[in-house]
Amino acid sequence: MTKTTKPDPRDGQIVELTADLQRLRADFENYRKRIEAEKQTARTDGETRAIMKLLPVIDTIERAVAHIPSDIVEHPWAKGVAGLVKQLETTLAGLNLQRIDASANQPFNPELHQAVQFDDAAEGDNEVIAEELQPGYLLNGSPIRHSMVKVTRK
Repeated sequence: MTKTTKPDPRDGQIVELTADLQRLRADFENYRKRIEAEKQTARTDGETRAIMKLLPVIDTIERAVAHIPSDIVEHPWAKGVAGLVKQLETTLAGLNLQRIDASANQPFNPELHQAVQFDDAAEGDNEVIAEELQPGYLLNGSPIRHSMVKVTRK
C-alpha cells in the first residue's frame, strides 16, 4: 500500500500571502516613484516661481547699466553696478537660466519669441527680429518668459 500525502492547507495560505506581499512591494515601489516625481515637480515649480519674481529686478538693473551717463561710466560706483550684473548672470547660469537669443536679424521663433510689434511695411518672406524689447529666459532648456520682440520681414 502506498502512502499518499494530504495537501497541507497551509500551502495555499503561503501562496496567497506571498502574492499579497509581492503586490504590496509593487504598490510601495510605485508610491515611492510617484512621491519622488511629485517632489521634483514641486522643486522645479518653486524654482521657476522664485526666478520669475527676480526677472523684473534683473530687467531694471540691466536698464540702469545700459543708461549710465557717459560722464560717470568710469566712476567706481558705475563699475560696481556693472559688476553686479555680471555676478547676477553667473549666479543665474548656475541655476540653469539662460537668456534667449533675440538679437536683430535672428529668425523669429514663436516658441521663444513673442511678437508685440510687427512692421507691416517691410517686404520679404522671412520674419526676423528687428529689435528685442524685453529679454526672455530659458530655465533648464524650457522657456519661462518669451522674449518680447519687434518683427519685420526680410
